[in-house]
Amino acid sequence: MFDVLIIGGGVSGISCAMVLGSAKNKSFVSSKKIGILTHQKTSSLQEALFNNAYGIPPGKLGSELLIESIDHLSNTYPHILQIPEEKVLKIEGHYPEFTVVTNKNTYKTATIVIGIGSANTFAIEGLMQFVEPHKKALPEKQRIQLKNIDHKVADGIYVIGTLAGWRSQLTIAAGSGAAVATDLLTLWNEGIQTHSHDSIRK
Repeated sequence: MFDVLIIGGGVSGISCAMVLGSAKNKSFVSSKKIGILTHQKTSSLQEALFNNAYGIPPGKLGSELLIESIDHLSNTYPHILQIPEEKVLKIEGHYPEFTVVTNKNTYKTATIVIGIGSANTFAIEGLMQFVEPHKKALPEKQRIQLKNIDHKVADGIYVIGTLAGWRSQLTIAAGSGAAVATDLLTLWNEGIQTHSHDSIRK
């Protein structure tokens, strides 16, 4: 049983996992079980080239960044369980116990964070009632998003990145994932606003 299961190994999903991972020493996080389904095959980063993203060297390929981010997560926050090469087909149940069915396995989780792309091929059973046209994409692209208020779709279900209605920009997607991570940290901290970052200050 996961406390949170992140669906998607792109920018928003990995960013969410990294912020949650960085809070591992906080008393209200230390016992939490966090997992991420790191499926990346359909990520828009596969064909991306970055010259305008903060902190990323000019000329960096998105395909390289995808691999490096998975390694970063593994090496820095190994307590977060990575589940590769599985695609989510169905979500059943209600908060605080969902069942996530993939093409290979079934998982139980209290909370779900969905960070996959906004292509209109989206077909996760149990979430189709939340699908609507993307409000910030060109109509001819036929992008979709999940209905949400400040990333929250329903109790225990959050959406991040382009599927949350944000534009396709790396730094925007990363911020979206980090925002939901801090919302979860706040929830776990009994509603007391919190976040996590490292510092060299003594």
